[in-house]
Amino acid sequence: MSIRCKAAVAWAAGEALVIEEVELSPPQPLEIRIKVVCTSLCRSDLTAWLSQAQPQIFPRIFGHEASGIVESVGEGVTEFELGDHVLTLFTGECMRCRPCALGKTNICHTLGLERQGLMHSDKKTRFSLKGKPVYHYCAVSSFSEYTVVHSGCAVKISPVAPLDKICLLSCGVAAVTSISRCSTPEQVAQGAKLRGASRIIGIDTNPEKSERAKAFGVTDFLNPNDHDQPIQQVISGITDGGADYAFECVGDTGMITAALQSCCAGWGLTVTLGVPKEKPDISAHYGLFLSGRTLTGSLFGGWKPKSDLPSLVDMYLKKEIEIDSYITHNLMFEDINEAFQLMREGKCLRCVIHMPK
Repeated sequence: MSIRCKAAVAWAAGEALVIEEVELSPPQPLEIRIKVVCTSLCRSDLTAWLSQAQPQIFPRIFGHEASGIVESVGEGVTEFELGDHVLTLFTGECMRCRPCALGKTNICHTLGLERQGLMHSDKKTRFSLKGKPVYHYCAVSSFSEYTVVHSGCAVKISPVAPLDKICLLSCGVAAVTSISRCSTPEQVAQGAKLRGASRIIGIDTNPEKSERAKAFGVTDFLNPNDHDQPIQQVISGITDGGADYAFECVGDTGMITAALQSCCAGWGLTVTLGVPKEKPDISAHYGLFLSGRTLTGSLFGGWKPKSDLPSLVDMYLKKEIEIDSYITHNLMFEDINEAFQLMREGKCLRCVIHMPK
């Protein structure tokens, strides 16, 4: 049956979210309905909420980094049962398409990143308000007491894992164990440290991030405003020709060239990770590539969400990877706009939003 629940609805780009009572359909075939326990605010949510570069899809329910409990299952679902603890996935695995079968990528053709505000299966919404559709975000929409996702866009996890912590693993912090699978500066630092990097340079115009960056493994913190030279020249000078790896994490496509120039010729690798708020096209001089530099991107750190996440949860439970330190704020659902403001002002890494019990 359909249910009514509270959700934080975005009515327009950049406008405060409004807690509304929405109607949520029952799960359709191969879908599950989840009672959201905790959901964290990811910078991708903030970017999409503010963005003028992406389609203006409103009203909309954002949120994609969440933990919860299965409330009901649709026809044909065999891997989930009522009461299972799960993480939502903004990009799923169908296990049948060519990319899933080959195992060379985590870009599923069937359940990949959904950009139209609809469900994968029938291109419709499950949320409505006064008879009109309310659109999804990444086919998850976790800023709601309940949500419906495709069963391929959720993963069953250990019931002993704390849901108020491991919700971060459903997106950004899943990447802490590999330098090539990181999606925020802090994760890059921790991943590089875990891989044995001897020098880790963090660049940010916010000096307040210096101490926190060093806690995650950064050895050198550089503020471009403190230097007369372009930051790429500073990095080249202190690294004897450039870094082995450079990560662009903020979604500023204008910084791609700077990141490429920060890498050494011959084998330097630049990885772009951020989601741009505007100007999504990238421009770089061809000479940077002729000299042997490489530019690539990474989604979800390269992890296969359903296949790999359970092992990451186990690593967290064994204290092999760190998650708790990323959580700088805990807020109740009714204070969700405060979470957006904190991230907008650069005052938080991750804010965990606790849903009503």
